[in-house]
Amino acid sequence: MGYALAEAAARLGTETTLISGPTSLPPPAGVKLVRFETTEQLHRAVKSAVRDADCLIMAAAPADYRPVKLASAKIKKSAAAMQLSLEPTIDILKDLAAQGAKRPLVVVGFALETDRPIENARKKLKEKKLDLIVLNTVGADTGFDSDTNEVTILRPKRKPLTLPLAKKSAIAERVLDLIASML
Repeated sequence: MGYALAEAAARLGTETTLISGPTSLPPPAGVKLVRFETTEQLHRAVKSAVRDADCLIMAAAPADYRPVKLASAKIKKSAAAMQLSLEPTIDILKDLAAQGAKRPLVVVGFALETDRPIENARKKLKEKKLDLIVLNTVGADTGFDSDTNEVTILRPKRKPLTLPLAKKSAIAERVLDLIASML
């Protein structure tokens, strides 16, 4: 969805920065592309990009955890069991919410929930002080490696708006229409 949103925003004539992790997708024409590999790199890129932004759309799915200790070389296989210790990564949107007045005018998040999706998305909307959250539907024809998606859009104090299965480009246009009405 991030690439579809960036492409649609560029078509509208907005100055658009796409911050992207590794992918085989070609970058849309007319956008500034910033690449990242780790959640920490994404956090730095977002903090830099939002300084003068009117809107931030976080469609990325960064890692929620990282290894506590990184190996400097390949870990050789042995008969012994191994335990991996993980620590949480920074919650980029929650960190941005803590910035208060320094944040963009409109902040949009995305969520993928398998358990109580509407309830959990509403919780994220409130905790991260989002203006809008787009809840992705889990399915064979939606999400990653698909040109289509089905989403439910949640806004504070409003009824959910469900967009039926459609091309990601069409969903991106609907999301951008809602954002435009908030600016």
